[in-house]
Amino acid sequence: MAQRYGGKYSPQPKDGATPQGAFQGKRRTRAGGRVNLLFFAPLPFLFTAFGQGPVGLGLDIAAFATLILAAWLTREGILAQEAYEARNVAKRPAIPRKIFASVLTGAGLFIGGLSPETGGLGALIFAALGFGLHLFAFGPDPLRDKGMAGIDGHQSGRVARAVDEAEKHLAAMKDAILHAGDRALEARVDRFQTTARTMFRTVEADPRDLVAARRYMGVYLQGARDATVQFVNLWTRTRDEKAKADYETLLDDLEANFAARTQTLLADDRNALDIEIDVLRERLQREGIRPDDTGTRE
Repeated sequence: MAQRYGGKYSPQPKDGATPQGAFQGKRRTRAGGRVNLLFFAPLPFLFTAFGQGPVGLGLDIAAFATLILAAWLTREGILAQEAYEARNVAKRPAIPRKIFASVLTGAGLFIGGLSPETGGLGALIFAALGFGLHLFAFGPDPLRDKGMAGIDGHQSGRVARAVDEAEKHLAAMKDAILHAGDRALEARVDRFQTTARTMFRTVEADPRDLVAARRYMGVYLQGARDATVQFVNLWTRTRDEKAKADYETLLDDLEANFAARTQTLLADDRNALDIEIDVLRERLQREGIRPDDTGTRE
């Protein structure tokens, strides 16, 4: 029978629970592969720019810069779309980066295609092909806000803003802990972030939970961010093992409290659902409808 490997230096689950992995709930990003190739595609314009006259030099440099900007916007647009897709309630990206990138790709190829041989018509063909192929390969940006059915826009907006602020605190924690140069601490912060994001998804599913979770998503996460920054500043100067142990204990306490609060929110949601079901059943009974009725009352 297979058994879990454990040892002196292996992370041990607490209270018999299975620890969450750093990659739990995460998906492979699409901002790689094809996107990275976009940064290399304009290089021929840079290589050929210096073998021409002033006009050709200017056109090739402009084409190179435009296509590099398009590649950067494409990557940022994909990252924004992944953040949008990861949430149950989210506003559409404020700037349609991928659409702008398609336009810039067409513009860059138009500039690069201008020459006495091809003329303006050839450049227009290059521009149309570049725009169409880029939009087909990477798709448009999300163009609508995303929310749950039955939730008004005001509630969705409040939740989206609260989650955005909470994500900023988590991002600041991640940026700070990277300066510590300790892979184990980085993984520990990742596990805490996974637990915190579970609460975010719960609140997004039912915005009524925002009132009960606001302190966790605001004050507690801001405190965790500040504590992480202070710990990293101390750790990089002193390598104080006691400070490291205290910081890990803080993360344990935070994770346990976030997980407990999330379970409470889920239990409250279940109770609210049970109440709605009971009320609906009573209403059906008053109407004289029974579960075994197969027809419709006239």
